[in-house]
Amino acid sequence: MTYRRWFKVGVAVAVVGALLAAFAIFYGNFSPRGYVEDTFRRAPTRDIGSQAIAYTSNKAPSQVSKQITDAWKPADQYVDGSGIYLRYNDDSVVILPVAVGSVILLEKMTTAYPRYHTVVGNSWGWGRGSSVRGGGPGSGK
Repeated sequence: MTYRRWFKVGVAVAVVGALLAAFAIFYGNFSPRGYVEDTFRRAPTRDIGSQAIAYTSNKAPSQVSKQITDAWKPADQYVDGSGIYLRYNDDSVVILPVAVGSVILLEKMTTAYPRYHTVVGNSWGWGRGSSVRGGGPGSGK
């Protein structure tokens, strides 16, 4: 009888775990891209071609940036008078001021880096993580 009880408890835990996993998959956001898509209003008229997908917020760029970076820490960040530029492993999030609020541009790094290189220069780095080079003694020599 003891084994039967443990079996029932094990099955119940497995069912609850499967339900939680399914909920997380369908309703969670597991990337900065998912967070932006779930949090901000889509604005297709502000897209840049098919690469930079636009969203809007009535908050100032600094508030939008704080909201995003509190949820997802960027690999690199660059801020100047034109906007806030966040680099993640695969995506960029560029937050630009508009008359009322902000435009948030979501784009793959493969097209974002060439587009914004003149603004961010070398501050974004390249590749996954913060540097292309490896570390350790004698690196960069």
